Order: sequence, then structure tokens, then C-alpha cells
Amino acid sequence: MSSPFSARNQRATLYAKVGLETDVQAASPHRLVAMLFDGVFDAMAQATQAIQMGNVELKGRALSRAVRILDEGLRAGLDLSAGQLATDLRDLYGYVCTRLTQANLRSDISAIEECQRLLSPVREAWTAIGQSPAATGAPTARAA
Repeated sequence: MSSPFSARNQRATLYAKVGLETDVQAASPHRLVAMLFDGVFDAMAQATQAIQMGNVELKGRALSRAVRILDEGLRAGLDLSAGQLATDLRDLYGYVCTRLTQANLRSDISAIEECQRLLSPVREAWTAIGQSPAATGAPTARAA
């Protein structure tokens, strides 16, 4: 537990963690996947900044986090019995994990950018699905 004398940044980090845990507990399955995408993109952005600053430790942590989210979150959550799309996503996530690992080994910003380009359409499609009336629970118009 944090003391009242702890650094402001520590307290902010604790509050953010509690807020994230609350968001996760209250989130729909669709929102959870969106949060995973947010986490991957955030980690890739952090890694890019870390490479630019020469911060090897931060780069390694950020890219490891991105790979774990992809592998243990997005890829592990796929229902492969659902068809070709799930299989294609599994393969895409596997490829991106490999490229991010290579980016970590070589401090390769272009590999991270490639991964961002590959995942962006999937993230955008997922966001669009979440805005549909069926996903939000909004009533749909019925023909009279």
C-alpha cells in the first residue's frame, strides 16, 4: 500500500492501475479485446520511443508486453472452430509476434511500424463492429 508521502507519480500509477482493473471487470467481451488492441499499440509506441532514446531496458519491456498481449490475449482468445478468419488472425498474430521479437533484437523501428500497419485494419474493423447496433445493444429500426 502506498503511503501519503510517496511520490506523486507512484500514487498516479496506483490510481491508474485500480482504474484499469475496474474497467476490465466491467467491460464486455468486445471491450476487452479493444483494450488488448489498445495495449499492443501503446506498447509498440513506447518501444519506438525507447529505441529513439536509446533506452534498451524500456524497449525490451515494451516489446515483451506487446508480444504477451498478442500471444496470451488476442491469439489465445481465438475460437479456431469459427472458420478461416480465426485461422488467418492466428497466423497474423504469430507473424507480428515474430517481427516484434526481431525488432527487439535489432532495435528495428521499421519492423515495429510494419506491425502497426498490419494490425491497424484489424483494430479498426474491431472498433467498427463495436459501434454496430447489435454490438452496443441499441434497438434496431424495424420495418412497419
